[in-house]
Order: sequence, then C-alpha cells, then structure tokens
Amino acid sequence: MSDREIDLQLVERIRAGDKQAYGLLVEKYRRKLMRLLSRMVRNSDDVEDIAQETFIKAYRALANFRGDAAFYTWLYRIGVNTAKNHLVARGKAMATVSDQAMDDEDEPDERLVAQDIGTPESELLSKQAAMAVSEAVEALPEELRQAITLREMEGLSYEEIAVSMNCPIGTVRSRIFRAREAIALKLRPILGAPEDRRW
Repeated sequence: MSDREIDLQLVERIRAGDKQAYGLLVEKYRRKLMRLLSRMVRNSDDVEDIAQETFIKAYRALANFRGDAAFYTWLYRIGVNTAKNHLVARGKAMATVSDQAMDDEDEPDERLVAQDIGTPESELLSKQAAMAVSEAVEALPEELRQAITLREMEGLSYEEIAVSMNCPIGTVRSRIFRAREAIALKLRPILGAPEDRRW
C-alpha cells in the first residue's frame, strides 16, 4: 500500500470519528512540516505555533480534502498560507533559501559553487554565491520566490507545486524558469560564467 493510500485511509478513519488516526497523521508529518516552516519563518517559537495552527486548520477542513493531491501536498499548502498570513500580520518577509543554507549546516547547492570544495578560495566563492542567491531570491516577486522554494528546497514536483499554489502547471514552469534566470543573472559575475550559459 502506498503512502498516499495509507493517508487516505487515515483521513477516512478521522471522518468516521477516529481521533487517534489524526494523531498518526500529525506524528507522520510534524517534522517535515516544521522543516518547511523553518525555511519561511526565522523564529522557532513562531514555527511551532504556525505548525500547530496548520494542523488545527487541516483538521477542521478535512471535509474539503478530496484526495486529488497527496495529503502532505494539501497540508503543505495550508502551512504555507498560514505562514504567509503570520508574516504579513507581523510585517516580516519570508526567509530565503540561501539564508537557511547559510544559517544551518546545510550546504548551498553544489551546482552553484566551485568544484574544489575545502580551499579558502572555494569557501569564499561558496559564501559569495550563497549570498548572491539569497539576494536574488529575496528580490523575487512572491509567486516566483514561493515556486522556486517549493521546487529547490522541498523537492516538490511541478504537479504538487501547481496544487500547492493553486495554478496551472504551465504557470509553475514559467515561474520557476523566471526565478532561475533572475538567480543566474546574479551568479554569473561571481562564477565567471559566460552570458550564453546560465552558470
């Protein structure tokens, strides 16, 4: 039985009044949701609150879950919207992909840095590239920033992003392409890439 089928069975059990089934879904996706939210919101207490609010909203909206998308994709969308509303209410901007890569022990995307990792020069280049990516992502319009974050950081498919962002798949492809082009523009001078190549 696939993950998706298991989730659908749990949803059906919840709809039939089995509250423990929802606890299983929360347990299954809590860490994954927290990781997503921590890439959008810097304050760990806020992340905890938003995760809790997301699960409450999802529970209340379970009647609307049709199973067209995977449960996590549906939950993810609720989480992203809850985090965006939280940040708007607080007048804050979302943390970017590169901020997270530099703040945690995550490595910046290896395609963006020199191959000879470990030398002082390559570490400096890596930091410069990460900062350039961070600035480029920060400057993107929100739809492009969200699409590239969902694709590159969370590894969602184009189909899942389309469901998450409630837009056609062609729009998702366009947004990701435009976001990558904007990031490439910032990276070319740092990586010394010619104009006819992305990087």
